[in-house]
Amino acid sequence: NKVIEILAAAVPVDAIFLGKLFSMLAISLVGIVVWVAAGALAIQTLAIHGLGGLPEPAVGWPLFLTLAPIYFAMNYLLIGGVFMGIGAQASSVREVQTLSMPVTMVQVLFFGFASMGIGHPDSAAAIGSAVFPLSSAISMIGRAAEQGALWPHVAALLWQALWVVVILHASAS
Repeated sequence: NKVIEILAAAVPVDAIFLGKLFSMLAISLVGIVVWVAAGALAIQTLAIHGLGGLPEPAVGWPLFLTLAPIYFAMNYLLIGGVFMGIGAQASSVREVQTLSMPVTMVQVLFFGFASMGIGHPDSAAAIGSAVFPLSSAISMIGRAAEQGALWPHVAALLWQALWVVVILHASAS
């Protein structure tokens, strides 16, 4: 407790939240790189046409492989900010578990909401999930596979970044 008190007195809470969130994101990205590399190696060695047999996303492989980690990071920052806010409000591990369970269950709904638009990128469900901040990143990576327009991705990333700031500010307050 003494270390936390000294840290909280010397560093703004927003900075502590950002540092913790971005360090955990970096660790997660390393894990993603390992799993993607293992999957790519498996596809290359086991599939008949290897990686060349995979269908090309609408935005092309280079942009898709750039957008995927960016959307992963945005999704991580959005959901992580919500969980950090829960952790900041709780005074015990039991309270954190109790408060985080509904958020964990709602995450499944966000994934389902985003998945509804796959195959129908112009449907109301697809547009709604792309606009709703907590499902936007998941929805937009699906859109990158289906539609080649770039402006929706720029707009979505700016929108998501705005919500990362809002959620982290509210969590640290």
